Amino acid sequence: MSVTAIVGSNWGDEGKGKITDYIAQNSDYVVRFQGGNNAGHTIINKYGKFALHLLPSGVFYKHTINILGPGVALNLEVFLRELENLKERNVATPTIYISDRAQVILPYHILFDELEEKRLSDVSFGSTKKGIAPFYSDKYLKIGIQLNEIFNEKRLQERLKNTIVQKNVLLKHLYNHNEITTEEIIKYIDESSLKSTF
Repeated sequence: MSVTAIVGSNWGDEGKGKITDYIAQNSDYVVRFQGGNNAGHTIINKYGKFALHLLPSGVFYKHTINILGPGVALNLEVFLRELENLKERNVATPTIYISDRAQVILPYHILFDELEEKRLSDVSFGSTKKGIAPFYSDKYLKIGIQLNEIFNEKRLQERLKNTIVQKNVLLKHLYNHNEITTEEIIKYIDESSLKSTF
């Protein structure tokens, strides 16, 4: 079996999504191995014009299996919204597999992204404020939450409890912001029906 790898120069806007969409017509698998919903690509096909941020470009082909790997920054709300958009526009339900080791973007990632941009003010990085940098910080600090952990409440509580301690030190002493609780995050996961989808 041959493999075609499409790799950009790290800054986006190279047309990776369009090329992947073109090659996906004759591909069995399309695998997204990293990145999040902070950028996107536009696809124009018989269904219309689509802006994809998390879904792999192979979702428009029935024969293609789409995979989100463990390096993907998985914003579940965005993922579900994009799937719903396909359904609303009469695109056949795609075959998608998500690694249970993919880590999820949680509300505090977005909060920290916004707070840091505000703190930096005139010297800010121009973040998209989608939580990507705080997400990857957690991933490499080994305090991120994997998709499989949202289905194990005891494990989720243990992991969040340790993570929230670190987050609250920063919120209180660096950003002068209200602290967050483990319960808030678990409530977010439960109420957003994320678990019932997977």
